[in-house]
Amino acid sequence: MNWHPLWLSLQVTAVATFLMLVIGLPLALLLARRRFPGATLLETLVSLPLVLPPTVVGYYLLLALGRGSPVVEVFGWRILFTWGAAAIASAVVGLPLLVQSARAAIANVDPALENTARTLGSTEAAVLWRVTLPLARRGILAGLMLAAARALGEFGATLMVAGNIPGRTQTLPLAIYDAVQNRSYAQANWMVLLMTGLAFLSLWAVRRFEQPRRPRAVRSAAGLRDDERA
Repeated sequence: MNWHPLWLSLQVTAVATFLMLVIGLPLALLLARRRFPGATLLETLVSLPLVLPPTVVGYYLLLALGRGSPVVEVFGWRILFTWGAAAIASAVVGLPLLVQSARAAIANVDPALENTARTLGSTEAAVLWRVTLPLARRGILAGLMLAAARALGEFGATLMVAGNIPGRTQTLPLAIYDAVQNRSYAQANWMVLLMTGLAFLSLWAVRRFEQPRRPRAVRSAAGLRDDERA
């Protein structure tokens, strides 16, 4: 089995996850804590990749990253048909999952706790780092894991902007497609099983993060009752 598509997929997913976290968490905070004209429009635009065909998302990325775009004309970055383009495509399609999950988690944080921290002299930055994000961390981590899993399995938009170049831009989903086209079913079976295993582990981690954690006192009491029964 050729392991390069797997390592490239993990590299692309890692970069895409970083991009989603840097962009998605501020967006989630903005949508959860601020009311402003155009908020619904912004949330709709962020969520569009969930319903658009991947090829349409890829076409928009071609326009945004291709010749004549600000990325090329102003910054001089020629990123199309590189693994960096695959990372950007993966981040775009996974971003809505992180934003939606993180937004819901942040919105569920009790504002009274944040206001209490403010009355005790905490700055807005301290309230964010010491109260809001710690209380919402499980929902944020669940959304990040789900978005990363979506990025790992991205196919259509990646094919549009990065191509399917073996050894350069061929990620694991693209390698599976090639193996099936070439009737290399044994190789395709191994890659499909590997992809399924990675997806299963990602979803299992998401479900673990989504489950509410019992307070320590409740867990201790449950442990004492189990000991008494024994």
